Amino acid sequence: MASDLPPPYTALTRHEMMPRTSHDEAARFNFLTAFNRYLSGTIGAGNKLAYEKRVLPAFRAEHGRDPEHRYEIRDAMNEDDWHRMWSALKRNSMEMRQHFGRQVVLRQLDELDAMARQYNEHSGMLELDESVEQPEYQTAVDIHCQPGGYHGGEREGDVTVGANYDVGLFATVGGALGGLNDGGGQAVVDWIKSERPDWKPRRILDIGCTIGHNAVPIAQAFPDAEVIAIDTAAASLRYGAARAAALGVTNIRFVQASGEDLSRWADGHFDWVQTTMFLHELSAKAMPRILAEANRVLAPGGLILHVEQPQYSEQMPLFEQFMRDWDAFNNNEPFWSAMHGQDLKDVMAKAGFPRDAQFTAGVRAVVDPEIFPPSPDDGEEDFGRAAIWNAYGAWKPLAREEAA
Repeated sequence: MASDLPPPYTALTRHEMMPRTSHDEAARFNFLTAFNRYLSGTIGAGNKLAYEKRVLPAFRAEHGRDPEHRYEIRDAMNEDDWHRMWSALKRNSMEMRQHFGRQVVLRQLDELDAMARQYNEHSGMLELDESVEQPEYQTAVDIHCQPGGYHGGEREGDVTVGANYDVGLFATVGGALGGLNDGGGQAVVDWIKSERPDWKPRRILDIGCTIGHNAVPIAQAFPDAEVIAIDTAAASLRYGAARAAALGVTNIRFVQASGEDLSRWADGHFDWVQTTMFLHELSAKAMPRILAEANRVLAPGGLILHVEQPQYSEQMPLFEQFMRDWDAFNNNEPFWSAMHGQDLKDVMAKAGFPRDAQFTAGVRAVVDPEIFPPSPDDGEEDFGRAAIWNAYGAWKPLAREEAA
């Protein structure tokens, strides 16, 4: 059906830092965008049929019971031909996306590097620190199959990985994040404007910003605020700062820093601490440290907000947990499964955010509906492929003297 087709790759909003694509390169991305939509929808639906018609009956016949956890379902489904085919196609689609993007970037890398240097030298929005080490949980694998992860590169000081991430994300998500791939950031802005329309945060911290897809919309929505976007990966920050400058955003700084050590900022310095699809990239040791530091630098009355896929719980069917777990075993997301299996509210409480101050909200990508059909509110579960997320947050309680 034509209505099921994603928007064409040419619907991307062009900015000066965006790598340029030839006719054939855009055609490859068009194929991949439609392919990803097809895999997550029509073909992906076959996994549930395979489970209900073949895998579950065979499991019951062998064990005399239903599966007790998602890993048992995974072991059984990995023997099913349909799921194996779908899984192989999904993995190959991600590898193709990286190869396509890398080809586009490398042929114009000299120009992109020169442009990024010019933007960053004039804007003053980039602050790098060579003493910041890349955490092992970021270097152990090439996350999302991207060569070099978020921190690597083709040569010293280049923008390879940031440019590749920007030019190919549209294909990965089937165009669901809009023309600037910033639907996640727009969703956060839409939520906070609805939740507290008169709120005017002065200082905002975005942790794990990569190239700023989600931090820039926040800066644009709050032009009087100072936005600090941090990441350990200089390669991503170089591109992200230049991209923000190309978009005309001036109230944001891209700073190389680790969320595990925010000591350069005083207690209570920020009114808002934000992460977007970042917590699942963290090891079990790193996440509590980052949340504790976030609590320390957050002002009383301030907001902490984490946009993520929903946590696994007894209320979530085991088959859905298994399907959401796919990235952990097939898309170089080694911490995905363990992170989503935790009680995030408990982790946040241990980091200093009382349970009665916490909340969970739903957010969805905000895009131009004339070009980018919004993700559905209902219908068949697509296990995280739609641009609809959970937001786990808290409003930090006021100190007793302030509350009085």
